[in-house]
Amino acid sequence: MSDPTSRVSRARDRGTKRLQRSWTRLRLSALPILQCSLAAALAWFLAKDVVGHPLPFFAPTAAIVSIGTALGARLRRSLELVVGVALGIGVGDLFISQVGTGVWQIALVVAAAMALAIFLDGGPIIGIQASGSAVLVATLMPPESGAGLSRMVDALIGGLVGVVVVAALPLHPVRRAREQAAAILGVMGKSLADCGQGLLEQDPSKIRDALTAVRATQQQLDSLRKSLEGGREVIRLSPLYWNSRDRLERLRAAADPLDNAVRNTRVLLRRSLTLVRDDEILNPGLIDEVERLAEAVDVVRRMVLADRGEQPDRAEAARALRSVAKQARPELVAGSGLSSHVVFAQIRSTLVDLMQVCGVQRISAMALLPPTVPNPYVTPQN
Repeated sequence: MSDPTSRVSRARDRGTKRLQRSWTRLRLSALPILQCSLAAALAWFLAKDVVGHPLPFFAPTAAIVSIGTALGARLRRSLELVVGVALGIGVGDLFISQVGTGVWQIALVVAAAMALAIFLDGGPIIGIQASGSAVLVATLMPPESGAGLSRMVDALIGGLVGVVVVAALPLHPVRRAREQAAAILGVMGKSLADCGQGLLEQDPSKIRDALTAVRATQQQLDSLRKSLEGGREVIRLSPLYWNSRDRLERLRAAADPLDNAVRNTRVLLRRSLTLVRDDEILNPGLIDEVERLAEAVDVVRRMVLADRGEQPDRAEAARALRSVAKQARPELVAGSGLSSHVVFAQIRSTLVDLMQVCGVQRISAMALLPPTVPNPYVTPQN
């Protein structure tokens, strides 16, 4: 049985890490929260006090949805929202004014609004927004003379306000994605270091915890991709960040290799766990190689976090990876079992992925690895 003290310590560490992730999410979402708050208030003011609508419910709603707390394809969401609201209000006004309200009427109006919206556009928001607007019209906000047009105007005002606020108070198109990528590399580097320690001490619990940590990065990878897509939109909307286009494209090019590196690290950790559990023969040099890889990952993390386009930062990270690659020779697993060979192969694959994160072409990265089979055209030297 495991020591109760160690279980309490691990539980405390997990709680601390969870709290840190929560604060990080809140910090990264501070500006989107401000954008939504200002956009909702401005949309209400314009629709109510400037245009003169008595209850412009859809104006702040449209503003919030068009921005959203997650950086993504806002322009499309805004259009889907406006179209969805217009369809929902139109269908609701048409049906409810003719057949009244009730159980079957609500079912009919929701089905009609969603079917029409999906027929016109298969976007994820338009169908739900159309049905929700139709329900509001059918229940809380029944049809009134001229109300349908004013509600459609409110939605349009809100959507446009959201776009303007995004352009006026934009998130930095690169910083958020850069921090997310660096955080993923931080988890990856620490997990590899813990794996090396676990292999050295033959402690499966350390490797298991490291594997759990790397597996948990999938949500961060998904958020990174959303941030990269949102960054492209910010650059298109805001002239303030037109000069960030190259940096953003460099991060976009690194997203797939980073994802692959994380996946290869998961396999490396999983086979390391099997290696320890099976008490397989292990060359100490392979442990050293895992630890060197962890140190190189940290160099790549610092490069990503500080990247402003300077070539020296990328060159330093590439040199660190090449130094590890030179030691990834087949002698490390000579006479070893299957798990050792898999760990060795994953080290090499991860190195290739990380070199691509640093801007090295895949074919060039593979060429930097020592060959795993003898070259038949080279005569052995005595």
